[in-house]
Amino acid sequence: MTTTTSPTASSPRTRPVDTARLVAVRTAFATLDRVAPGLAARWALRLWCTLPSNGGRRRDERPWAGERSTVTIPGGRTVVVESWGSGEPVYLVHGWGGWRGQLGAFVAPIVDAGRRVVAFDAPSHGESAAGGLGPRRSTAVEIVEAFTAVAAEHGAPHAVVGHSLGCTAAALAVADGLPAGRLALIAPSADVLAMTGLMARRLGYTERTQTRFDRRLEALAGRPLADFDLTTMSGAVPALIVHDRRDKEVPYREGVKVAASWDAAELVTTDGLGHQRILRDPGVVEQVTRFATA
Repeated sequence: MTTTTSPTASSPRTRPVDTARLVAVRTAFATLDRVAPGLAARWALRLWCTLPSNGGRRRDERPWAGERSTVTIPGGRTVVVESWGSGEPVYLVHGWGGWRGQLGAFVAPIVDAGRRVVAFDAPSHGESAAGGLGPRRSTAVEIVEAFTAVAAEHGAPHAVVGHSLGCTAAALAVADGLPAGRLALIAPSADVLAMTGLMARRLGYTERTQTRFDRRLEALAGRPLADFDLTTMSGAVPALIVHDRRDKEVPYREGVKVAASWDAAELVTTDGLGHQRILRDPGVVEQVTRFATA
């Protein structure tokens, strides 16, 4: 594992937190945790599956419109796919609440390197139809299903560029048997169980609720939550892990943990790009493109 550092960018401005609302939610969860942990777990699961709506996830960095199509995924739902160029495909897999346009800065350089870029919107994301839970709600499993279906239609990946939860979806699809030459994972989260623990701390409920929540989440996923642990998915596939020290959504230590656990991984560290701007930083785009098109 090697480490490089891209040029430092200025820190992004943060929006003020709605403290009153957070206090009210924490108070409600604390009460339910004592008297009705099952109800608290159902509420927590609904919050978990609801997509965020901050503007950064809706940025459109696509240089030009590509060829638009749709692919049908399990359950009969459709997802929107967009492709550019020709040659072996490099897939762009967006994160939670994002869409294909977020990763558009990678399109032109990858096409210029002689590869075809294929991007898609997961269920309930971007321009795709609603997922199985309805509008504005989805799961990581649906992202995996969408990616697998799109790859079956457009060809085995020469490489995959994933962001945030898209990293987990891409790695899990590969672990399940989808062949891929290499994986570039930008701001990956190492372990979903750590994320559920973080949610418990933020919302103020105890193990009484979290245990029930984890069981419900596992039932919804249809597979053990341990399957979503990136640190156990290491293999022979070369990997590039890119993470920012000041990422406020997925801590930098998560990327370090993933890189340390993978057999053939290189860690690229940035400072000041956060969780979203890292996707359009010229230095990051150049390094990821060079890796994905090798």
